[in-house]
Amino acid sequence: MKFVDEASINVTAGRGGDGSASFRREKYIQYGGPDGGDGGEGGSVYLEGDPGLNTLVDFRHRRSYKAQNGVPGKGQEKYGKKGESIYIRVPLGTVVTDEVNDVTIGDVTEHGQHLLVARGGRGGLGNVHFKSSTNRAPRKFTPGGPGEEVQLHLELKVLADIGLLGFPNAGKSTLISTVSAARPKVADYPFTTLYPNLGVVRVGVDSSFVIADVPGLIEGAAEGAGLGVQFLKHLQRTRLLLHLVEIAPLDEMPPAEAIRKLQQELLNFDATLADKPRWLVFTKLDILEREEAENIVKEALDELGWTDPWFMISSVTRSGTDELVQSVGRALDEMKELEQEQQKDWGLDDGNEQASE
Repeated sequence: MKFVDEASINVTAGRGGDGSASFRREKYIQYGGPDGGDGGEGGSVYLEGDPGLNTLVDFRHRRSYKAQNGVPGKGQEKYGKKGESIYIRVPLGTVVTDEVNDVTIGDVTEHGQHLLVARGGRGGLGNVHFKSSTNRAPRKFTPGGPGEEVQLHLELKVLADIGLLGFPNAGKSTLISTVSAARPKVADYPFTTLYPNLGVVRVGVDSSFVIADVPGLIEGAAEGAGLGVQFLKHLQRTRLLLHLVEIAPLDEMPPAEAIRKLQQELLNFDATLADKPRWLVFTKLDILEREEAENIVKEALDELGWTDPWFMISSVTRSGTDELVQSVGRALDEMKELEQEQQKDWGLDDGNEQASE
């Protein structure tokens, strides 16, 4: 299936049904009063979070959605039926924007979440509402209101705890295939990853995290070079970045220089992304003698003045990968505990959360 992470669609809510101007017509009742019922409300349009979807490709084939109109009212104070709302399924992580007004409507992040994007029109009033002591036979009624019509821009930002980044051929796809059940394309040439891959990494019996692999960056990516920049937004939701660096790359670029160049690309793209917690992971440990690899890594760390966590791994031999996974799992647990404490301090517990509708 083709990976599509942006789409534009038009949604139109249903129009409200008209009110009725009707009068009682019953045998033996000489003067029948007004009995026109109200029209039904128009159906609304909602987006619904579906964890089974991972792309917006369906919206390339269908771009227009319309909810059902409300039914007009009738005599004998019969109210019109409300129009049926429609629920459009979208992947978790979909950001929804009103294209015309450039306003963010909301963010679909949970399974079964319903985000209202176009409200149905109000039903019209029947003439029964306009009866008074001075107007016993009102012929007045109101028409149904129009439903909202909105041009939406959908942007998918995948939901993952951990993001992998690095230059092409740094070993990102090999790592994600080693520590999870994901099976991205792996080959001994650059740019084998053409779209984001997600994998679930098991840390324990009841503990896991989601890891995202995006196409490799190249120098000048923030200005549009290569594929990676268009997928960097998928790392914006992650809690922790793993920066993969080849210990002995084929182009013989020193690891410290490669790290600085990629960090500059992050800064050029989004300073917030560059400020995320980032660990260094030196890959392909198996192609060098241990002592030689350690010397290269130590030289790079000293040159950078690196104080954050770092690891040396070989995804092929699985050397160091278990230590990396366990360390990531512990760090995520600490981050989640800190977030929960902050929410309690701010009074944002579950009971105070507002529904999207």
